[in-house]
Amino acid sequence: MEIELIEIRDFLAERPPFNALTEEQLDLLPKQLEIRYLRRNSAFPPEGTNSNHLYILRSGAVELHDEDDNLVEKLGEGGIYTTQCQLIDISRASQGVATEDTLLYVMSCKTLQALRDAEPSFNEHFSESMRDRLKQAVNTLKVSNNNNPMEILTGEIQDLLKKAPVTADVESSIREIALVMSAKNISSMMLMKDEQLVGMITDRDLRKRCVAAGVSPDAPVSAIMTSDLKTVQEDTLIIQALMIMTKLRVHHLPVMRGDKVVGMVTATDLARHQSTNSAFFAADIRKAENLDNLASISERLPELQYQLASSSATALHIGDAISSLTDSITSRLIELAQMELGPAPVPYVWLSGGSQARREQTSHSDQDNALLISDEMKPEHADYFEQLAKRVCDGLNACGYIYCPGDAMAMNPKWRQTLQIWKKYFNTWINKPEPMALMLSSIFFDLRPVHGEFELFEELQSEILGKTRGNGIFTAYMAANALQHRPPLGFFRTFVLIHGGDHDDTFDIKHRGIVPITDIARVFALDRGLPQVNTTNRLRAAAETSILSQEMGENLIDALEFIASMRINHQAEQIGNGIDADNYMSPDELSDLERRHLKDAFRVIQDMQETLENRYQGGRFR
Repeated sequence: MEIELIEIRDFLAERPPFNALTEEQLDLLPKQLEIRYLRRNSAFPPEGTNSNHLYILRSGAVELHDEDDNLVEKLGEGGIYTTQCQLIDISRASQGVATEDTLLYVMSCKTLQALRDAEPSFNEHFSESMRDRLKQAVNTLKVSNNNNPMEILTGEIQDLLKKAPVTADVESSIREIALVMSAKNISSMMLMKDEQLVGMITDRDLRKRCVAAGVSPDAPVSAIMTSDLKTVQEDTLIIQALMIMTKLRVHHLPVMRGDKVVGMVTATDLARHQSTNSAFFAADIRKAENLDNLASISERLPELQYQLASSSATALHIGDAISSLTDSITSRLIELAQMELGPAPVPYVWLSGGSQARREQTSHSDQDNALLISDEMKPEHADYFEQLAKRVCDGLNACGYIYCPGDAMAMNPKWRQTLQIWKKYFNTWINKPEPMALMLSSIFFDLRPVHGEFELFEELQSEILGKTRGNGIFTAYMAANALQHRPPLGFFRTFVLIHGGDHDDTFDIKHRGIVPITDIARVFALDRGLPQVNTTNRLRAAAETSILSQEMGENLIDALEFIASMRINHQAEQIGNGIDADNYMSPDELSDLERRHLKDAFRVIQDMQETLENRYQGGRFR
């Protein structure tokens, strides 16, 4: 092979999707290409060619514009322009120009199609379904490692269910229940009424509440059953279920699929499955006797994130695991504070905000929280809650959750209020959506109860969603606010990079990739009055309504998972190198394939932002 052809072959062999071709196909390909040279400011695609070619940039740069002359993409070395071969045009580009002297390899669409037909792995890269490409991108980030000791943290409870649930009618006698439990060699049974779970009975209940208490075995089992049950959904993380058991000091958890019982998980099940890895925090947090103990435990969180990122964990599960640990640390800080301050004088609930509330936290984010107190509160109770909030917020800061730069914390008296005051806050924000309301939207319109009387929050949330549902003016302002964070336009030279300062030539993957999707999901949730707080759950719920198509919902979920996984992997590499984790990525960190997939994800966001702007006319309020 001539030296020029060898150079072309080697160039293609190093770049996706051509690196998916066989050696024989790569050897033949250079002879099937044409070479074109464009001077700077020349039109692209080149004049004098028909509309049946794929273009590969060997060197130089090309800018692509839409019909309104808006820049939609830039191509650099290794960039591929496929639109003329009737592949999906995610760029919406209709014209282009070479911004540098540019060398092109030109392939006929007929040659391209022959390669696609011959090589399935090559064809996958040219999938006309953005959804397929994004799902493929997400899958490439998942490393299968079934023997990883961190698997326990990210597995789901349904993975532990091996048997069908054993249930009985709540009208059964204690004797009947005991006979069934003995025959089946089980330590507990769930009790049903009209196919609804109403209680549970355990071996311990039979001993303490029946035999020791002298209750007749012929009495109805409802006389000794536990009726105030804590249940978990089947997709609950195993680590989260363990934390619930540890916190509540229970050994059995009914597992649900919606309102239907699908099984029971026991402490024995978890112990059998539990890893001995030192990163298993739940019991350590529960046993922590003081702030120093908790601070020592929290120092292991970055290592946990590193281990999770190195396992088969998804970004969704990593965020859930880290957030669950933050919940547990927060609850223990509250308990330690109350050991000194005494019990609260009136009911209250501690609320998390921001990424913790959405269960999307990474290790040691800043803290966002609030206190919601019963309307029974009197002036003389203010000092108690001030002391409680200060101890918990100071404790979180000592554990690495730094004080919120915007002071959105319970130690700020403004965010430590009664239910009545919180209702007034939200009423003002919703009816008069001024800049302050929009600034606070990402925190206080994403709230989740962590500790205390959850019913207080449920009442507040119900009123909030009742006021936002179908509120066109409020939603338009929220949509306009959601359009403030725009993703980069492209990849390689096309990233919109930070110039100067500590983060020169990088882009912020959190604020340019993750935040836009979070903002979009929040708009949908508030517009339709959806109670979900997690971004993925919000998108799934929205896709069940007319506000979002199933396909776009899946695309946004896959885009979020891919971008969030890239962020977590970036941070894991920093943690592994002993560097403080951040959100600033350099294009040099990315492979050609990652750039391409990231471009797909950004295009999904851009398309959805355009839809959002058109639907809510958000541009009028910016």
